[in-house]
Order: sequence, then structure tokens, then C-alpha cells
Amino acid sequence: MVANRTTMDPRCMEKPPLALDIILNLDIFGLILYSVLTFMAAVSMLIFLEECSYIYKKVPNNKKSVIIWVNGAAPVIGTMSCLGMWIPRATMFTDMTSACYFAIVVFKFLILMLEEVGGDEAFLKRAERYKLKISTGPCCCCCLCLPHVAITRRTLFLLKLGSFQFALLKIAFTILSIVLWTNGTFDLADLTISGSAIWINPFVGILTIIALWPVAIMFMHLRITLRTIKIIPKYAMYQLVLILSQLQTAIINILALNGTIACAPPFSAPARGFMMSQQLLILEMFIITLVTRLLYRREYDPLPEEQQEINENTKMATVSA
Repeated sequence: MVANRTTMDPRCMEKPPLALDIILNLDIFGLILYSVLTFMAAVSMLIFLEECSYIYKKVPNNKKSVIIWVNGAAPVIGTMSCLGMWIPRATMFTDMTSACYFAIVVFKFLILMLEEVGGDEAFLKRAERYKLKISTGPCCCCCLCLPHVAITRRTLFLLKLGSFQFALLKIAFTILSIVLWTNGTFDLADLTISGSAIWINPFVGILTIIALWPVAIMFMHLRITLRTIKIIPKYAMYQLVLILSQLQTAIINILALNGTIACAPPFSAPARGFMMSQQLLILEMFIITLVTRLLYRREYDPLPEEQQEINENTKMATVSA
């Protein structure tokens, strides 16, 4: 251990480099890589802005806001990752911004599915003779013995509340983390029992799982009803953004903190892990932005009325009461 410490480049123990230091030390490959990724992030945001213009012109008023929020997940995360790539010392803040935005998207996707069937009243009218299957992921996919729940206003309120709490509390915990960071008591690399990160991050993870559960319940209930508007690939893109922006980033950062990802001066091992995560996200979010644009760029006609046990395209996908 002593020999390793004496031979380690001292720059591996320093803070992430400043933006100007990165620019001055870029070689030809690095310059091309940074330019291409920055171009991808810029194109993603331009596509999103163009999509916002289309939505405002073509989409009914009740759906404009939720569709814009959901469409913005990939380009916003890609843009924040681009800022984190160029300004490594701001990575914690760019990641927190992306996480807060996606926390709102989780709730908005639930609202989007309800609006696609005509809103709360139309959903309750369609679903009055069905029950909800709550034994779904990520909480209770193995609990097949759970009873089916009647669809009422109270049930719908609880589903909304389950997702809304994440949007609200994630922002609150982000603000708390920033306040603790300014006081020197919040550090993502500090995994000791006395560090605040080891308490805040797992609790936020629990809130995330709780918030994803109502969305999964609603999707399983409406996947057949909304099949004509491609709800399954839309849900897949939403899940993919979640996995890449949360799980993938967490895995890379843990590997970096454990030393599995080696130091590459002027980047320490954790800083290099953050950098790799940002660069991967820019590419991935660019591809998802293109796919999402194809899925949401359509004519927004109202769904046909559901016929009793006849129309398979509009029938609810749950157990009859």
C-alpha cells in the first residue's frame, strides 16, 4: 500500500480540472470527441424545441404540458450531461438537475396516460367495471397474492400521490443536499456512516421505487386501451431513460469510487467515472430523443368509445369486477 501511494500521480488526488484546463489539454481525438458529443447535445435540444412548437400547434390544450415534459427528459438530461462534461466540477449539480427533472417526468407520464383516455372523469367512466392489478414491479411483482383493487376516485388519488411525492421530495432533498454541500457535510464520495450522502441517497432510492409503482400499475391497466397510440414503446423509452440516467450512472460512479476505474490525470478515478457517465448519457439521450420524436409526432384524435367486451383495441387490460 505504501509503494502504491508513493508511485501514484499526485494529480489523481486533486479535484476535477477546470473547464479551461480541459480545453487546453485536449488532443486531436479529445477535441473530436468533445465536439461530436456537444453537437449531439445541441441537436437534441433543437429537436426538442421544434417538437414543442409542433405540440403547441397540433396538440389539444389538456395534453400540451405533459407531452412537453415527457419529451424533454432525454434532451434535458443530454444537455446537463454536456455541461457536466465541459465543467467537471459542476457534475454534482448537473446530475441533480437531471434527476429532479426526471422525478417530475415520472409523475407527468402517469398524467399523460390518463389524459390520453380523456382525463380523470373519462378514465373513471371507462374503468368503473374493472379492477387494478397491483402486483406489479418494481415493488410487488412477486406478491401475486395481493388482491385486485377497485378503481375509485380515492384509488386514482393515491396513485397520483404515490408519483407526486417523488417529484416534490426529490427537489426538497436536492436543495437539502446543496445546502449541506455548502457547509462541507455532503460529499458523494463519503460513504461512511457519518456522511449525509449515505443517508440521503438510499432514502431517495426508496422514494423512487414507490413513485414508479403507480406508473407501472396504470400502464399495465391501460396498455391495451392505448395500444393504438404506441403506449408500449413510449413506456419503454421512459423506462430506458430511467435505467440509463439513474442505474447506469450509479453503477459507473460506484466502480469509480471503489477504484475499479483507474485514474487518468488530470482526472482522478471518481472524476473520470463521472466523465465517462456524462459522455455515455449524451450519446444515449441523443438516440432516445430521435426515437421519442417519432413516437409523439402524430395526430391527437380522441380514443373511440369502449364497447362492452367487443372492441379489443380499447378494452381495459385488467380483471373484471
